[in-house]
Amino acid sequence: MTPERDHRLTLRSVLRQAVAQFKRADLAFGHGSHNARDEAIYLILHTLKLPLDELDSVLERRLSAGELEAVQGILRRRVNEHAPAAYLTREAWLGTFRFYVDERVIVPRSFIAELLRGSLAPWIADPSKLRGVLDLCTGSGCLAVLAAHAFENAKVDATDLSAEALQVARRNVKGYALGKRIRLVHTDLFDRLAARRYDLILSNPPYVNAAAMRALPREYRREPRLALAGGRDGLALVRRLLTQAGAHLNPGGLLVVEIGHNRAVLEKAYPHLPFTWLETSAGEDYVFMLQQQDLL
Repeated sequence: MTPERDHRLTLRSVLRQAVAQFKRADLAFGHGSHNARDEAIYLILHTLKLPLDELDSVLERRLSAGELEAVQGILRRRVNEHAPAAYLTREAWLGTFRFYVDERVIVPRSFIAELLRGSLAPWIADPSKLRGVLDLCTGSGCLAVLAAHAFENAKVDATDLSAEALQVARRNVKGYALGKRIRLVHTDLFDRLAARRYDLILSNPPYVNAAAMRALPREYRREPRLALAGGRDGLALVRRLLTQAGAHLNPGGLLVVEIGHNRAVLEKAYPHLPFTWLETSAGEDYVFMLQQQDLL
């Protein structure tokens, strides 16, 4: 008498079907994953509560009926809703840091996060000497949390125009037990910061220009428009930053801003400013740095 065959699907089979399903649905990626396979892997492993870095060891695992139902459910939502995966799982990762996210904030994906892993070296020679950091347009609070870890002696102000976004940021600040070091401020850029000055100002502001906003895939249109739209040329908030930031930096302080694909437009608008373009995984066109004296 031969043993009864186990007809349950393996994780490998489910993954193969998910990738094909995602490709047929013409999904857009870029909220943590950059292709159908990586996104399917993440959603499957997250749903099964398996380590996200141990795919190979579980590919032949067979899913129970309950597990298969749960996995197929979240994959179906991804296809039907065209929602970023992070909104389905309520989490986003920047390196080893996990953040709570929902539809009140954009999904964290800033190149500035990469730069903070190295504490902005060599531009900041001694991270322990920083005492004040400002994160403008903080959204989920992710950059404020990363800055607090990178500069362990600094107090961090994190601001946003959206009160709803600050509710999410408050949850992440609490999750990392940083309530005594990160102050959340509901304000339009510098308006409610009085004459406060900082050693470092960070910002990942809205910078999508009007034409690009009209062409955004459905996944990106699920995010708050307030956190994306940067006006006709994408520089509406960046112009205000450049006008006001100098008055809020200490001597020798730095301004670091992410601007997407707007380098050429920015340099044409401000030919007199000595922008330093910082190296990221995508190249040198996305994040600029200016020193306090450049802005005065």
